[in-house]
Amino acid sequence: MTETARMYGGSLYDLAAEEGLEARILGELDEAVALFKANPDYLHLLSTPSIPKRERCGLLDEALRDQVHLYVLNFLKILCEKGTLRELSGCARAYRVRYNQAHGILEATATTAVAMTEQQAKSLHEKLEKLTGKTIDLKTKVDPAVLGGIRLDIEGTELDGTVQNRLSALRRDIASVTL
Repeated sequence: MTETARMYGGSLYDLAAEEGLEARILGELDEAVALFKANPDYLHLLSTPSIPKRERCGLLDEALRDQVHLYVLNFLKILCEKGTLRELSGCARAYRVRYNQAHGILEATATTAVAMTEQQAKSLHEKLEKLTGKTIDLKTKVDPAVLGGIRLDIEGTELDGTVQNRLSALRRDIASVTL
């Protein structure tokens, strides 16, 4: 995340928090990121310097006026005017970080070789919340390379209980033995 994204996303969070709109703005930012990800040509059009800023902002206004809160629309227009609309996903990430900090939420990713059942994911979610004393936003990923076990990433701290990790450690141990 760039310093620009951190600054803009943090400023939008501060504004939303003053009005009690943090959750709504977060959801709408996520939708805007998804919109531009699904329509990269639209992002390119809005980032084209040869098109006057007024026209580009007008396109945003036309497309989103009744779809998002005025704060989100104006935020997108500011990014468009400054030529930093490509920073939107970073801004949304910075906003989410501030939101999570303020609401005691930790992001966690569980990676397994096969998809966890709904019950397994629920059980893991509950255990993590009990261990941390915080609300956990758990995402699950499947990576056949882990072979078995689970790799947890909680806010950048990795706990690796995978077969892949154990085999790698065994390889290192064997390689370090001198005969």
